[in-house]
Amino acid sequence: MIQDFKGTTAVLTGAGSGFGLECARIGAARGMNLVLIDVQQDALDKAKAEMEAAGVQVMARKVDVADAKQMEDLAKAVQERFGAPHFVFNNAGVGAGGLVWENTVADWEWVLGVDLWGVIHGVRLFTPMMLEAAAKDPSYRGHIVNTSSMAGLLTPPNMGIYNTAKAGVVSLTETLYQDLKLVTDQIGASLLCPYFVPTGISQSQRNRPGELAAGKPTKSQLIGQAMSDKAVSSGKVTAAEVAQKVFDAISANQFYVFSHPKALGNVKSRMEHIVAIENPADPFLERPEIGVNLRAQLRAE
Repeated sequence: MIQDFKGTTAVLTGAGSGFGLECARIGAARGMNLVLIDVQQDALDKAKAEMEAAGVQVMARKVDVADAKQMEDLAKAVQERFGAPHFVFNNAGVGAGGLVWENTVADWEWVLGVDLWGVIHGVRLFTPMMLEAAAKDPSYRGHIVNTSSMAGLLTPPNMGIYNTAKAGVVSLTETLYQDLKLVTDQIGASLLCPYFVPTGISQSQRNRPGELAAGKPTKSQLIGQAMSDKAVSSGKVTAAEVAQKVFDAISANQFYVFSHPKALGNVKSRMEHIVAIENPADPFLERPEIGVNLRAQLRAE
């Protein structure tokens, strides 16, 4: 657990908006060196200028987290400039919906590339660096936070591609926590599972690379996009509040971080059905009107 952040280094993916940007702001206020990573250049430039104005050391790089070589080059640059980071926030994410059989290969490659492979690259590249620093310095403390989603713990229909990626992040991060406990007491891990929070994720198509261009959206994808836009934009918990929860979790060595703890009723229901060997629970148990509306729209001629 990290108690004093001053002079430590944070690597933040998806730093141009949402949770990444808000964590950068908290990090700057606490005197951290910041490595800002985003695929959107204008958002990255704006974030860099803001953090530099706060008086901290900043490295900003445009990186596609799905690209192994770009991430390897980033890790080398971080090592050369700041040494091993103390806080790694594998947070970059994109969203896509639609009935699971309607997603194209390009859809799968884009979403899994950013949401799952981006986290895999962050873990595989920065963990060894952090372990090396811990072995050399008994006072070194590090923490890795991976952004999943409540969609990684539930299986809401019409967003299977996103659920799959985020479930992978849950499994990866829980295993990372256990693996780290085997080898060190100096590095922790946390899993961030936000529900509906106003960030830029529902508009993530803006950063979809040309080689993975989207086809003409299907009816289910259009419905999914509209529902996502509405749910995300109407969220009452802010990205800044979630970022504060992330820093609190690092200091307390708390693994699970939820933006909406009340939504855990849905998770409990899912787990109870699994243990009872019953068919999957209604993922909209606490908001049944959402499921009713979705079914009606998809069945309408």
